[in-house]
Amino acid sequence: MTALRWVLSLVFVVQMYLAMAVLALVFAPWALFSRRGARTACKTYCVWVIFTLRLLCGLKCEVRGTPPMAETVIAAKHQSFLDIILIFNAVPAGKFIMKRELMYAPFLGQYALKIGCVPVDRGKRGAAIAKMKADVAAGSADPGQLIIYPQGTRVAPGVTKPYKVGTGLLYDQLGQPCYPVATNVGVFWPKRGILRKPGLAVVEFLPPISPGLPVPAFMQRIESDIETHSNRLMAEAGFRG
Repeated sequence: MTALRWVLSLVFVVQMYLAMAVLALVFAPWALFSRRGARTACKTYCVWVIFTLRLLCGLKCEVRGTPPMAETVIAAKHQSFLDIILIFNAVPAGKFIMKRELMYAPFLGQYALKIGCVPVDRGKRGAAIAKMKADVAAGSADPGQLIIYPQGTRVAPGVTKPYKVGTGLLYDQLGQPCYPVATNVGVFWPKRGILRKPGLAVVEFLPPISPGLPVPAFMQRIESDIETHSNRLMAEAGFRG
């Protein structure tokens, strides 16, 4: 059974990247001239990945809570590519704070920029935060849900990694509510590797944090909310790390 799951997981991964290329080319004439076209292409891809993941790997996906429809900040736990897909597919106009290297990824980078994602150079610390704040301010004319991963990278279940203050600075700058998002997707779709395990992958939108908190208090709040609920979801999925 494990060997069959590995083979089906490999088939899923291969077709997932092929589908990315095919959809990127099919939607290119619309996406090149329209942000709506680029978003439609990305959402189509999300639906395809969710469908084939269940079909080939037996991994179902569920979104809990109430995804925001208005302009807001989303601070999410990041465990694998799957939480990106589920969060983006759940909101009308998501745009990510993303690492700058992804700009140069074929298809993915071009579409990410088109939908309004903000590339960040993670290696320059203070300068990177200042540039991120300026880029977010410049892109605020296009309303949407700004999605940021407070830990700055994928974090495997059971691993501890600090939350970075950039999320708090954006929350303070924008003066918008912030929706924390918890997840357990890393239990089934690992940070690295091919095997996708069957089960129920969940992202959960938690109650929003109203604007106006001091940055240190906000950072404590999102870390507590995200980690507590992610641990509960992972335990629900059978993780005992």
